[in-house]
Amino acid sequence: MGKYKKNSLSLTGAISLGTGVMIGAAIFALLGQVAELSGSLFPIAFLVGAIIAGFSAYAYIKMSNAYPSAGGIAMYLKKAYGKGITTAVAALLMAFAMVINQSLVARTFGSYTMQLFDGNQNDFWIPLLGVILLVITFLINLAGNKVIDRVSFFMAIVKVGGIAIFAIGGLWAAGFSFGEAIPSEISGDYSVGSYLGALALAILAYAGFTTITNSGEEIVEPHKNVGRAIWISLIICTIVYLLVAFAVSVNLSVPKIIEAKDYSLAEAARPAFGKSGLWFTVGIAIIATVSSVLANVFAISRMTTMLTEMKLIPHKHFGMPGNLQQHMLTYTIVIAIALTIFFDLSRIASLGAIFYLIMDIIIQWGVFKHLRKEIKANGAILLATIVLDVVVLAAFIWMKAQSDMLLIIVSAVLLTLIIAGEKWFLKMRKFKVESSNN
Repeated sequence: MGKYKKNSLSLTGAISLGTGVMIGAAIFALLGQVAELSGSLFPIAFLVGAIIAGFSAYAYIKMSNAYPSAGGIAMYLKKAYGKGITTAVAALLMAFAMVINQSLVARTFGSYTMQLFDGNQNDFWIPLLGVILLVITFLINLAGNKVIDRVSFFMAIVKVGGIAIFAIGGLWAAGFSFGEAIPSEISGDYSVGSYLGALALAILAYAGFTTITNSGEEIVEPHKNVGRAIWISLIICTIVYLLVAFAVSVNLSVPKIIEAKDYSLAEAARPAFGKSGLWFTVGIAIIATVSSVLANVFAISRMTTMLTEMKLIPHKHFGMPGNLQQHMLTYTIVIAIALTIFFDLSRIASLGAIFYLIMDIIIQWGVFKHLRKEIKANGAILLATIVLDVVVLAAFIWMKAQSDMLLIIVSAVLLTLIIAGEKWFLKMRKFKVESSNN
C-alpha cells in the first residue's frame, strides 16, 4: 500500500467512504448530543446543519474538480496559502478533527455494544471496546484499497438499509405523520446560543464529506466523480438523519433522549420493537461505527502523508517497518486510542466541532481570497459560508465557556501548541536548508 493507485476507488466506493464516516458519527454518536442542546427541535437542527454543510461543500467540490489529489484538503490549502504556517496549521486542525471523530465513534461503538449486556455503561469496557475497534480498523487499512473499497461498500449498504428499516419501522409503529415533524410549541428552556451550539454539532455530523477529497487522486475520473460523491453522500445522509431523528423523537421524550444520549437509538428501539429491535439496532450501530472509523483512518493517513511529503510536519519512523503512509496510519491510531481512553463523548464531539469549524473558515477564506477566479467559484457563496461558520462557532464557544470551561481551555492549549509547534518546525527546517546551502 505504498504509493497512491489511480482508479483504485470507484464512485460507489467513494460514496461509501463519505457516508461511512458521516452516518457512523452523526446518527449514533451525535443525535443525543444535539437533542440536549435543542430539545424537540433536534431534527430541524440536522436539516439546517445539512444546509450549512452544503454551503461549505461548494468550495471543496470546486477545488476537487480543479485539483483532485490524494492529499485533498492539504493540497487545497497549499494552493491557497502556499507551503507555510497557515497551510500547516489548518491541515493539522483538520487532521486532529478527523482523529477526534475516530475517538468519538470508537466510544460510541463501546456504548452501543454494552447495550447487549443489559445496557451496562461500564467506564472500563466502553473505552476498551473502542480501542479494540481502532486496532481492528488499523489492520484492515493495512490490507489496501481494494479490501477497504469492498468492506466499505458492503458495510454502507447494510447500515444504510438497516438504519432505514429502523427509522421507517419506528415511525410506522408510532403512527407518525409528517405533520408532527415541527413541534406546536417551542420550549423556552433553550437559548439562541444553545440552538446555535446544536448546529455546531449537527455540522460536525456532515463533516465526513471532506474525507472524500482526501482520496481524490485514487477515485475513477476524479475531476467529476469527487464532486458527485460529495453531493450524493450529503443527500443520502440528510435523508437518513431526518428519518432517524423523527423516529427517535416519536418513540422517546426529549428527557429520555438526553438521559440515553450516548446510545439514544438503542433506547428508542425498546418501545418500538422490543428486545429483538434492540439487538437489531445495536447490530447496525456496530456495523456503522466500524465503517465510520475505517473510512476515517483511510482518509487521514493520506492527508498526513501528503503533509509530511510537503515537509510541513515532522516525521520519525521510530524503527517501524513499512512506508510513510503506514507510519502515519500508526500515529493516527495511537492518538485516537489516547483520546478514546481519556475523554467522554460530549467533550470529544465538542472539541471536534471547534477544530473543524476553524479549519473550514480558513479553507473558505483561502479559496475566496486567492483561488475563486481560478476555479470559477461564486464569491457570495464562499462569504456566506464564512459568516455561517463564524456565527455558529462563536455561539458554541460562548455556550461551552459557560458550561464547560475546561473544554475551552483544552481547545485553546491544543491550538496554541499546534501553532507554536509548526512555527518551530518550519523555522528549524528553514535553518537546516540555509545551513546546508552554506
